[in-house]
Amino acid sequence: MTTRTQARPLFERAIVGRAAVDAFRKLDPRRMLKNPVMFVVEVGSAFTTVLFLHAAITGRGEAPAGFILAVSLWLWFTVLFANFAEAMAEGRGKAQADALRKTRKNVNAKRLDAPRLDARREEVDSSTLRRGDVVLVEAGDTLPSDGEVIEGVASVDESAITGESAPVIRESGGDRSAVTGGTRVLSDWLLVRITENAGETFLDRMIAMVEGAKRKKTPNEIALDILLAALTIVFLLATVTLLPFSKYAVASSGQGAPVSLTVLCALLVCLIPTTIGGLLSAIGIAGMDRMVQANVIATSGRAVEAAGDVTVLLLDKTGTITLGNRQATAFLPAPGIKEGELADAAQLSSLADETPEGRSIVVLAKERFALRARDVHALGATFVPFTAQTRMSGVDLDGRLIRKGATDAVTKFVEAQGGSVPAEVKALVDEVAKQGSTPLVVADGARVLGVVELKDIVKGGIQERFAELRHIGIRTVMITGDNPLTAAAIAAEAGVDDFLAEATPEQKLAMIRSYQQEGHLVAMTGDGTNDAPALAQADVAVAMNTGTQAAKEAGNMVDLDSNPTKLLAIVEIGKQMLMTRGALTTFSIANDVSKYFAIIPAAFAATYPALGALNVMRLHSPATAILSAVIFNALVIIALVPIALRGIRYRPAPAPALLRRNLLVYGLGGVVLPFPCIKLIDLVLAGLGVG
Repeated sequence: MTTRTQARPLFERAIVGRAAVDAFRKLDPRRMLKNPVMFVVEVGSAFTTVLFLHAAITGRGEAPAGFILAVSLWLWFTVLFANFAEAMAEGRGKAQADALRKTRKNVNAKRLDAPRLDARREEVDSSTLRRGDVVLVEAGDTLPSDGEVIEGVASVDESAITGESAPVIRESGGDRSAVTGGTRVLSDWLLVRITENAGETFLDRMIAMVEGAKRKKTPNEIALDILLAALTIVFLLATVTLLPFSKYAVASSGQGAPVSLTVLCALLVCLIPTTIGGLLSAIGIAGMDRMVQANVIATSGRAVEAAGDVTVLLLDKTGTITLGNRQATAFLPAPGIKEGELADAAQLSSLADETPEGRSIVVLAKERFALRARDVHALGATFVPFTAQTRMSGVDLDGRLIRKGATDAVTKFVEAQGGSVPAEVKALVDEVAKQGSTPLVVADGARVLGVVELKDIVKGGIQERFAELRHIGIRTVMITGDNPLTAAAIAAEAGVDDFLAEATPEQKLAMIRSYQQEGHLVAMTGDGTNDAPALAQADVAVAMNTGTQAAKEAGNMVDLDSNPTKLLAIVEIGKQMLMTRGALTTFSIANDVSKYFAIIPAAFAATYPALGALNVMRLHSPATAILSAVIFNALVIIALVPIALRGIRYRPAPAPALLRRNLLVYGLGGVVLPFPCIKLIDLVLAGLGVG
């Protein structure tokens, strides 16, 4: 059963506390200038605060002190809430690099004074190692730093770094001599020459890449920012110019009174897009809540929104597209050998093999031929364990020498027993390899019995889900450290559009940046520490809950079910969030129309009596008209919160159809609804004796 405790809490105390402090620090006008909309609101907040203090101290304000205070507090609330949301997102980003640093830990190292196994050993802390030092790493030890094998052969578990579950062989010479700090030796021993100083290791490079990766704003976010800024500037200029016009009109006519600064502030508050500005964070939080309901933890509303615009998806193979462990799928007997005989020998050689591959051979033999697992010790058998040197394992039983393992290793064993590998078996080995699977040859002494096929198992139903993603315009790309042959076979079976084989962290990062430069929004799923830099760069980064902690910290989403096909649901939630924000933006802009008919006649009726014709709602007085508009402007935010939290139901449809529906329901509704609401508030105020 999946648990949620393994993922970082959505509102961790340390991050929330830091964000609360940063929200006030961001009030620095030099920072606020980067957001013109909120900068104008901040200036308005400061100005109305001054008006309130003047009214409270002198008792001769242009408007009641309580009214001015309410406007001021509302504006300050808007600024601080926006700053807090931004600071929370930044706090999550800072935690990514911190998590990678925690992955890097010091261990004890066995440093040798010469590159020989019999040299004098010294126990030292890994942080003291320098390039050129030679260390001995034995079975069960953690490699203290990046290095190169100069002697020995061993099986190494690299899952803590790569997320790959299958152990790998590391040996001196060739292209399998490099080892990574933080990985663990499972068998045998290695002499390793350290190749990196402290602070320059694989993990250190990934930390640097994570800290340097930047997530760009989404196109919808940029468009909305421009719209909100433009509306704010237009209404600000209009409001500012009204004062001199009002004074000129009074001076020239000799009657009436100029509009007050308090009324102008109220007009600005009502007309600039503060309504949608106040709802944006609520919409983001609601999107994250809907992700939680889908068993996905999202660290920011921006990530949920970006999911609605994703056009490219990068998926790590192991643990995402495949189950993560190679499984036995077929027994391929040699000429003259029955499949059941091969299965029996393969099962006998695997009874004491605790690896996932060994256990899968036992299970497959049981399922295919009803071969029950037997106790090798009760049979008086001797188990031959797997080693990196022999690259095979088996059992000695009643004079039989049964072995299974790599083709070349079993070939040498058979030849040593006076036998040979038939050409038909060699052809089977080649065919299995061409399909991207791993062949294990099984022999009984000098007789070759056949081949066991091991393959990465593609998760059920994933091909159909990838077809759905393709239908809604998302390109799928598999990234893996496997060789191109294996990668091509898995990619074809899974139904992805493209793949990147033998991928390094740098190549993954470069691929994402390349797609982003072409204008794509990129989503990525991954589970290994080596995925962390790419996850940090991706616009939508979904880490598998079964993956490493570094991957989960680098992502902006964690899938608790570790199911890469969950992206389809994530995309739908993202699109729902975009639709909700678009609908509420339409409604917020449309409801400004009613405020024109409330505030403008009230503000300028004394100066321009003809404007009284615009008082179509027949509001009680200028004071109640202005207060009604301001109160509605505040209450409409509360009224729209349930819609923002619940979201608008997503129905796949062409963009023109969605636009028509939004304009009809939320555009027309935004124009019509405020009129009766403002009138009702005016009647209540009049009944209370206001104005």
